[in-house]
Amino acid sequence: MLSKSQISLLSSLQHKKFRREHGLFMVEGYKSVTEFINSAYQVDTIYHTPAIAPKLLNLSRKINFQEISLNELQKISSLKTPQEVIGLVKIPIWPVLNYKALEKKFSLVLDSIQDPGNMGTIIRTADWFGIQDIICSEDTVDVYNPKVVQATMGSLARVNVHYADLLNVLPQIKLPIFGAMLNGENIYNTHFGTEGLLVMGNEGNGISAPVEQLITSAVTIPRAGNAESLNVAIATAILCSEIKRKSMK
Repeated sequence: MLSKSQISLLSSLQHKKFRREHGLFMVEGYKSVTEFINSAYQVDTIYHTPAIAPKLLNLSRKINFQEISLNELQKISSLKTPQEVIGLVKIPIWPVLNYKALEKKFSLVLDSIQDPGNMGTIIRTADWFGIQDIICSEDTVDVYNPKVVQATMGSLARVNVHYADLLNVLPQIKLPIFGAMLNGENIYNTHFGTEGLLVMGNEGNGISAPVEQLITSAVTIPRAGNAESLNVAIATAILCSEIKRKSMK
């Protein structure tokens, strides 16, 4: 049974301020929770209903397990239809971004991405295409936002997400910087090479003017229809697919 203070703490983690204050975030769903258990993240506690208890027997006994009622689960979940297991995970203290480690591969740069669903989908896409690092502007949505975590479907456990002042960091990374823009070179004619950064901009405004000045190659997905623009998460997937395809030749 959860105490009032536990319910208050867990409910507060839906807000960035309290996630940072307590150094904790929540992961919902059996599959996603197991992804974090099998990663470098430290899972503190698993809250679960009696129905799913047998499925948890093979998980690490080093984790605290607490059985709760469905009513209690609904009080702490961020979902309208809660799943039967929630993991309380410690927010890691990431080491300083190692620019050298970004060489000989591609990484993503997110400039002011605001929608949690887009952010989560981009992380999941990065995981699919083997991209290990994402560098975010400081005003990009918090990666530990419950909606972001949910949308990653566990991929957050395998992708390193860094927050930084892009105007300070990007000039220090001696790699080609490709920016997704409407007036760029057709991606199907672009030579991406074997390393670089791919910058994706804000859902409504695209890449900010100061960051745009740092881009070495503007690229675009050619339009065949009449849509004004592509969703940023979909655009990211198309660009990652093309970069990966060309690197496999």
